[in-house]
Amino acid sequence: MTIRTEEELNGMRRVGQLVARTLDAMEAAVAPGVTTAQLDTIARDLATAHGARSAPQLTYDFPGFTCISVNDEIVHGIPGARVLREGDLVTLDVTLELNGYMADSARTVAVGTPPRGGAQLLRMAREALEAGVTAARPGRRVRDVGAAIDRCVRSHGGRVFRELAGHGIGRQLHEEPTVPNWDDPEADMVLHEGLVLAVEPMLAGRAARVVEDDDGWTYRTHNGALAVHQEHTIVVRAGGAEILTLA
Repeated sequence: MTIRTEEELNGMRRVGQLVARTLDAMEAAVAPGVTTAQLDTIARDLATAHGARSAPQLTYDFPGFTCISVNDEIVHGIPGARVLREGDLVTLDVTLELNGYMADSARTVAVGTPPRGGAQLLRMAREALEAGVTAARPGRRVRDVGAAIDRCVRSHGGRVFRELAGHGIGRQLHEEPTVPNWDDPEADMVLHEGLVLAVEPMLAGRAARVVEDDDGWTYRTHNGALAVHQEHTIVVRAGGAEILTLA
């Protein structure tokens, strides 16, 4: 999606802000003893009260309202009876549709005190997202966003998952272009003013492959490495990207 009118911008801002508020409510409830299904219900109740729908459910018939992934799960974890425990890393991933517009955001948070190395992973993901967002300027290429993310992650000793990527978004959940988290030479599309992207570093503290669970949805690391994920929906601007998924 490329934003060309004030109406489109306002529509994207409204859904982006609701995504952020939904994530805030979920994060506030993260604690030992809470189930991922309870967090999903919090998101569903808040979002639907404002007229929003789950984009993963609309698009792919996903089993949950949101995606919630824990520890070595990278993305697309299904909310359920799993009980969060002290030291878990839990990724909250919310994508909403509101009045024909879609926005996507994710954050990984610790349950209580982070595990060994967990705080560094969380910081790495936040810094990588900031680097990617900063690199998203008109005239640059999609690969420049991925290169900035990968440089940041590698400078901290981490590794991005090359099998997974960000994407365009706006009227649909997944639109062109694909936004790799590394300097992929095939990601040569030139960014332009008003382009809407979901920038989402997904990484681990050490090399790991992505494998799919038997549930057909959840992606996790093949070797049990902890995974973290940070994401914002942004609009590419000459003066610096506008982050839509802020409360």
